[in-house]
Order: sequence, then structure tokens, then C-alpha cells
Amino acid sequence: MSRNDVLVDADWVQDHLDDPTIVIVEVDEDTTAYEKNHIKNAVRIDWTKDLQDPVRRDFVDQEGFEKLLSEKGISNDHTVVLYGGNNNWFAAYAYWYFKLYGHENVKLLDGGRKKWELDARELVPGDEVPQRAKTEYKAQPQDLSIRAFRDEVVDAIGTQNIVDVRSPDEFSGKLLAPAHLPQEQSQRPGHVPTSRNIPWSKNANDDGTFKSDDELKKLYEDEEIDLSKDTIALCRIGERSALSWFVLHELLGVENVKNYDGSWTEYGSLVGVPIELGPAK
Repeated sequence: MSRNDVLVDADWVQDHLDDPTIVIVEVDEDTTAYEKNHIKNAVRIDWTKDLQDPVRRDFVDQEGFEKLLSEKGISNDHTVVLYGGNNNWFAAYAYWYFKLYGHENVKLLDGGRKKWELDARELVPGDEVPQRAKTEYKAQPQDLSIRAFRDEVVDAIGTQNIVDVRSPDEFSGKLLAPAHLPQEQSQRPGHVPTSRNIPWSKNANDDGTFKSDDELKKLYEDEEIDLSKDTIALCRIGERSALSWFVLHELLGVENVKNYDGSWTEYGSLVGVPIELGPAK
């Protein structure tokens, strides 16, 4: 797999704004951003409402994903291009969902909204929403080769790579959640023993684009991550770690990488599991 299989640049998106085979989708941490302005012909997925099960504290199931994409006018044959703010962290989260449910024709806009704005490219008003015909989207059963569960994380202690992509203050236990996102917290602070702290933001350049493959490989190897070993990425609710999963699995081609979507909100609330406090060693 090469970068061209999973990434497109802003020029490519600009050239395909009216391509009927392409669906551009905005997924933002700030769910109001789309209402202010967005890329022409982009549809919105609201991660808080569209990707989360409101009762089960889990993400949307296969039937729910099919319903969502059908209503958004996305078919199995469409190539989906995802973008968002904050260096694409929630766009990468949505990308992981698409892969989890078997949609292969999905890519990220390298640099996301930040790069698009830095290039001074056009954003249309929020009320300019494309009208798309409903489809009959069919998802595949979850691909569990890219999803980790809590027991796997416990079993991985001391034997696999565990990459914690939260901020150093969250990793050390000083904070339970990012200061601007206090709504999702665990019962206890800290991190999984033997995990390494490689914050998600280190994967990106100042303009929001991903660093080169060589730079990314060095980033992980400098933190003693053996890229030949099985790897689990985690954060707080699985969204930032989805971006690091994308880097490891999709860009660097590390085969057995899983995203632990339960992440610290689950692990840090479990009874009887080992937890460590303190900064990265």
C-alpha cells in the first residue's frame, strides 16, 4: 500500500469537487464547523450523533452504519474522501469506521481543513448543503483484525507494543481528559503498564499534513516501538488513536495494528487491571 492509496492532496480534491464518483465528507471535533462553512459538495457526519450508540456506550453497529451512509447518499461504489479539523483526528476516526465495516474506497484529505484554509481555498456557506439521493448501502461485518478489546490490552502488557497517543499530562495521570473535552473521563488516571507515550499530534507537520514515512518511522523507533511486533493504539475514546493507527497501518504498512476504541475511558474505569502513574520513561 502506498500513500496514494489512502491520501489525496488538496489539489486532487479541488479537481474532483464535482466528480459524481466521489463523496467528500467532513467529520470534525467541532461539530458546528460545517454549519459555518465547508468544502463545496461535502456532506457532514456528526461523530457525536452519527457514529456513537447513545445507549450502549459503543459505536454505531453494522445496521446503523448502513442506515447512516444510505441517508448520506453514499453507495458501496463511491470513493469517500474524509477531512476535518485538528489535523484530521476525527476524520481518521471515521476512516477507521469505514475500514472496520469493509469500505475499501476511502481516503483522507492530507492536511484536512487546516491545509485547505492555509491554501486560501474556497469554503462555501454552511447552508449550502448538497442534495444527494438516498442509497442502499451494505456494510460488511466488523473487521476485528483492526479493533482491540480490553482483554487484549491486558494480555498485551509486556508482550506487544502499546502506543498511548494522549498528551503527556494525560499519560502521567495529571489530567483525566484534555482540558477542552472534560465530558469523557475515567475513574482513575494514569496509563497501561509498558505502554509508550507518542502523542498523536507528533505525526503531523505544522500545516496539518502527515510527516514523511521516514520521519514517522523514526518517531516510533525512537520510542522503542518495534514495528515488527503486534501493536495496539489507544487514547481516551479511540479518536486520536485512530489517527495513529492510520499512520502505522495505512502509511507505514505495519500489518497487525489495532485501535482500542474503548481506550482510557474504559480501561481507566475497570476494576482489577494494572495502572501506572508518572511520566513516560
